[in-house]
Amino acid sequence: MLTVGLCCLILGALIGLGWESWPQAMLRVFALGLAGLLAYALLERWPPRLPGWLARWVLQVAGVAMIIPLATLALYLATTAAEAPPFWRDPDRLSGFLTLTIVGMLVAPWIALAALVRQKDALARHQALALDLQRSQLERQALDARLQLIHRQIAPHFLFNTLANVQALIETGSPRAAELMRSLIAYLRAAVPRLHAPATLADELQLVRAYLELMHMRMPDRLTYAIQVDGDPETAACPGTAVLTLVENAIRHGIDPVEEGGDITVRVWPAGGVWHVLVEDTGLGLNQKAPGMGTGLATLRDRLALEFGPPAQVRIAGRRPRGVSAELVLPMRSRP
Repeated sequence: MLTVGLCCLILGALIGLGWESWPQAMLRVFALGLAGLLAYALLERWPPRLPGWLARWVLQVAGVAMIIPLATLALYLATTAAEAPPFWRDPDRLSGFLTLTIVGMLVAPWIALAALVRQKDALARHQALALDLQRSQLERQALDARLQLIHRQIAPHFLFNTLANVQALIETGSPRAAELMRSLIAYLRAAVPRLHAPATLADELQLVRAYLELMHMRMPDRLTYAIQVDGDPETAACPGTAVLTLVENAIRHGIDPVEEGGDITVRVWPAGGVWHVLVEDTGLGLNQKAPGMGTGLATLRDRLALEFGPPAQVRIAGRRPRGVSAELVLPMRSRP
C-alpha cells in the first residue's frame, strides 16, 4: 500500500511537470514500483548467506536503487516503435527517461527503508506477542500442576476420613454393618471418579445426599439432615467434593463431638449472579483455637481461588446458640 500511494504521488508530479500522455506515465511509474517490490522481495531471501560485513537491509536498499535505472531503460526500449529512432535521440523522451530515473532513484530507496522499518516493527510486535503467549502458557501449566497436586491431596484425605467413619461403626459392632458396607461401596463408586473430573452442583448435591445417608446409618439417633434446592443446578460448575467438604467438616467437627448429635441443613439458591450453598449445623460450634476447621477448608479455598478467582468464596461463621454456618459462593459458570 505504501508503494502504491507513493507511485500515485509520483505520477501526479510527473503529469504536473508536463507529461502529456498520462496513461503511458502511469504504466511506467507502476511498472517501476513493481520492479522495486520484486527486487526487495528477492533480496530478502537471496542469496541465503551474506558476508559478515554486508547487512541484508543494505543489500535490499542498494538493490532497489539499482533496479530503477535498469527497469526504466528496459521500459523505454520496449515501448519504442520499430520505425522510431532510439529514445536518447529524442530530446523529449530522453528528458522523460532522465526525470523518471532520477525521481525513481531518489524515492525508491526511501520506500525500501520505510518498508524495512515497518517490517522490523511488525516482527518486534510478533515476538512480543509470542513471548506473552508463551508466558501465559507457562503460567497456565503451573496453575494446572498446582491444581493436580491439590486434587491428589484431596483423594487420600477424603477416603481416610470416610474409612475412619466406617471403622467406628464396625468397632461398635453395629448389626447394620453389612448394609453399611454395601452403601459405602456404592457411595465410593460414585464419589471416587468425581475427585478429579469436572462436576456440576447437581452432582455435588447427589454426592452429599449419599454421604449424609451413609452417616445417618452410622448414627441414626444423633444425626438428622435436610437438603433444600432452589433453581436448576444441573449445569452449574462446581469443583469436585467442594460441598461435600463443608458437610464432612460439619459432621466431623460439629456433630461427632456432641453427645446428643445435631442437625445439618444444606440450602442451595441462585442470587446476584452467583450460586449460594449454605451448610448449617447445630453441633459444637467454632473452635476458637482452630477456626479454619482443618486442612479440608484450606484446600478448598485454594482450589476455588485457582479455578474461579476472587468471585468464589467460602465464609465460615458461628451460630447461636451453637453450631456453624459455612457458605460457599460460586460464579454462575457452566461446566466446560
